[in-house]
Amino acid sequence: MDKEMEQFQKDLLDSVRQMKAGKGARKTQVALSPIAEARSRLGMSQSELADLMGVSTRTLQDWEQGRRKPTGAAQTLLRVAIAHPEALLDLKAA
Repeated sequence: MDKEMEQFQKDLLDSVRQMKAGKGARKTQVALSPIAEARSRLGMSQSELADLMGVSTRTLQDWEQGRRKPTGAAQTLLRVAIAHPEALLDLKAA
């Protein structure tokens, strides 16, 4: 058997042992964008926040994922949402 296959088998066995011992090989953490974090604190879905802001859900998704940057009034409203999420809840209730 060649060395590459032997190494693969060894790594596979090590992985199985770690799984059985309850040890994960690595953890992946995903950092939320400030916009997604504010939305989460508001307890809103992407579509709910997009409706509140008067933009499409796709636009909000693009902001959250860094593909686009909000401009003008949307940028100001997002700064308020990040700093004072309760203010947006007041808007939603009105």
